[in-house]
Amino acid sequence: MANSVIVLDFGAQYNQLIARRVREADVFCEVLPGDTKASVIQDRAPRAVVLSGGPASVFEPGAPGMDPEIFSLGIPVLGICYGMQLMAHMLGGRVVAAQGREYGRTLMHKTQDSPLLAGVADPSTVWMSHGDQVMAPPPGFAVLAETSNTPIAAMADPNRNFWAVQYHPEVHHTEDGFKVFTNFLYQIAGITPDWKPDNVIASAVEEIRQAVGDGRALIALSGGVDSAVAGALAKEAIGSRLTAVLIDHGLLRAGEVEEVQAAFRDIDLQVVDAKAEFFSALGGVTDPEQKRKIIGREFIRAFERVQSLVGTREVLIQGTVYPDVIESGGRGAHTIKSHHNVGGLPEDIAFRVVEPLRWLFKDEVRRVGEALGLPEALVWRQPFPGPGLAVRIVGTVDEEKVGVLRQADAIVREEIYRAGLDRAIWQAFAVLLDIRSVGVMGDARTYGYPIVIRAVESLDGMTADWVRLDHNLLDRMASRIVGEVAGVNRVVYDITSKPPGTIEWE
Repeated sequence: MANSVIVLDFGAQYNQLIARRVREADVFCEVLPGDTKASVIQDRAPRAVVLSGGPASVFEPGAPGMDPEIFSLGIPVLGICYGMQLMAHMLGGRVVAAQGREYGRTLMHKTQDSPLLAGVADPSTVWMSHGDQVMAPPPGFAVLAETSNTPIAAMADPNRNFWAVQYHPEVHHTEDGFKVFTNFLYQIAGITPDWKPDNVIASAVEEIRQAVGDGRALIALSGGVDSAVAGALAKEAIGSRLTAVLIDHGLLRAGEVEEVQAAFRDIDLQVVDAKAEFFSALGGVTDPEQKRKIIGREFIRAFERVQSLVGTREVLIQGTVYPDVIESGGRGAHTIKSHHNVGGLPEDIAFRVVEPLRWLFKDEVRRVGEALGLPEALVWRQPFPGPGLAVRIVGTVDEEKVGVLRQADAIVREEIYRAGLDRAIWQAFAVLLDIRSVGVMGDARTYGYPIVIRAVESLDGMTADWVRLDHNLLDRMASRIVGEVAGVNRVVYDITSKPPGTIEWE
């Protein structure tokens, strides 16, 4: 593409958020490994290169590096966090281990005007997450901004078009972070914004057609927006040669099976009852990673059993999105948790797996869904994890606990809907803890489960902040849960952001 950007990935949990911000600016981007050769980049002829963050230190043996010839291509380069440190380290600056790790929100002050930070508030709130810092910029660089703990929060060599920030402009919690990207893309790199969701539709449909060929395919359907968009793309690509399958593993929310059947009644939909197999496999398991891998394995086995009902299908289409990939350790990132449809898949799969949404974020998927004309209620449905309620039960999973959690979760969602917050909140749900606490109900001692209410706001699922719910709303939820759900005598509210926590508890 004439107006493209390449993001070099050094393994950060936020690296694909950079790609997301670039695409938000209607600019096409491609993510490549950090050690991609300069000749490969030159062949692609991007208008700019972005160096991502990463968990490593430039001083570590085997730390991710990059081809130094990239700096000689005459292409504008933006370094972010580790990308800034790597840029400084390779170009003659001085990088040191910070005295104290700077983490989370902090105030940044500009030290001089620059095209990169034009229009950025001064001071402005930025999101930091680093253990090293640049103490002396490379020759030719000027310091653009500072914080109380980071003397060089941004730097630049305008003559060579090298720009860098120590903070993360890609995360939602950085004030004016998107402005930094548009300044770099439009003003510095001179890129014309011309990338739209329709480009994704055409390429995804073609990917599915090529993968399936003259054969047939299954689509893993859950009723959520990701699988719904993947299903719509697959239907456009191969039509009647598509069979949709909903695995009822007993871990779905209240009324979910019926909702999916109603929403997808115009296609070949097979509902497979696999509750016995899933609960048997999960029996006695407490480790979250093991639970996710078991669920991934059982999903595939259930899909394999479907072939006895519908005949051979060569391809399995999944609505995998990039937060699933990156948290499962994709492209060199540290594994946070294995998603059932990525890191949890068994090696002996009888299908070719196609994931047309693999590099998209939730908001991008929703834009594609809207472009495809899917119903608004489906496009904007709150995210629900593929492993279902199993990752909202801390500890062992059994039918009794699932039943308790399902009732509590239904109350939380119902009250959120009644308050008119279902579109304003990214996710709101209940979590069941594998402990008991003493309570008193009807003048008698109880020993029941505590329920955790979790509500977060986010744009992409990669970072999130807890929602400051009205106390009266929380009171209604707690009163209803304790009064209507047998076995529960305590309700608490989770006020943890992501990071340091994740949205789901397991």
